[in-house]
Amino acid sequence: MLNRGIISALFLAAGLSGAIGHAQDSLRLPAEKHLRNIRQLTFGGENAEAYFSFAFDKLVFQSTRDSFECDQIYSMGLDGKNLKLLSTGRGRTTCSFFLPGDSTIIYATTQMHDPQCPPRPDYSKGYIWAVYKSYDIVLATAGGSILRPLTTTEGYDAEATVSPAGDRIVFTSFRDGDLELYSMKTDGSDVRRLTAELGYDGGAFYSPDGRQIVYRSHHPTDSAGIAEYKALLNDGFVRPTTMEICTMNADGSNKRVLTRLGAASFAPFYHPDGKHIIFASNHKDPKGRNFDLFMISTDGEGLEQITFNDTFDGFPMFDKSGSHLVFASNRHSSKKGETNIFIAEWVP
Repeated sequence: MLNRGIISALFLAAGLSGAIGHAQDSLRLPAEKHLRNIRQLTFGGENAEAYFSFAFDKLVFQSTRDSFECDQIYSMGLDGKNLKLLSTGRGRTTCSFFLPGDSTIIYATTQMHDPQCPPRPDYSKGYIWAVYKSYDIVLATAGGSILRPLTTTEGYDAEATVSPAGDRIVFTSFRDGDLELYSMKTDGSDVRRLTAELGYDGGAFYSPDGRQIVYRSHHPTDSAGIAEYKALLNDGFVRPTTMEICTMNADGSNKRVLTRLGAASFAPFYHPDGKHIIFASNHKDPKGRNFDLFMISTDGEGLEQITFNDTFDGFPMFDKSGSHLVFASNRHSSKKGETNIFIAEWVP
């Protein structure tokens, strides 16, 4: 296992520790007391869901940039350099993650069904997310070659992440007629259903010891909410305006709702201590447009705001030692709608 000293040495080698200039310091807002030495890693486009490799020496992420009309998978160093396109450039991709050894990755892609980008959501329906039925999860080399599909079922298969031990994958699927969480071995076998309640369960990550899973959920209970959820899902959409953060055992038992914020809370990730969870939420913005990062204890207590940017902060991930946090943000953007990847030292 990597200890904090070894990981700190890796970040130092990448130039991510120690004093930095005023330009980088200015990326931190005064109230962001848990962050220090924020550095911007991407500059332009739509970049999101950046996750550390098992060796903590690079990131894999999705981005719409250059000549591509929809998200593709890239990797880069912790300094933002050595950018590489890992997906094929065909179809739309999402939710990439390294496997142990960092020579292979998983991600979801629509290219097995259509090499063209699928249509974007129709926002005349309001704020909605597309859940493309053509998504399947594939295993690929870190050099960019697809080795084989891990899912081939009809309907949405995506949002896959890997356990710390590297033995299982948790993912969201529509295979049984609703958006539920499943786990499988890294070769795609031994698929187990983990959730069964009507509604959307997704965006899951394992705890540091692999015994727990944290995820986002939306479970409508009134007739109008159920009808809207089913109608949107039938058209390939979900409305993420009321999602809560939940946890469960890795086998799907002992489900617990941690937040009751009545807002769009998503992208939860465990702190390495296993006792706290960081996530994104818009519950402090009456208009629901501003997302910040928050942290809460695994008992549902002690909610604390982490970022104070007035647009969007999301998709946080800690390194294994808890010394650094990577996240996506609209801060310091050169134009409206731009989202970039940032990395910061974490101040306990």
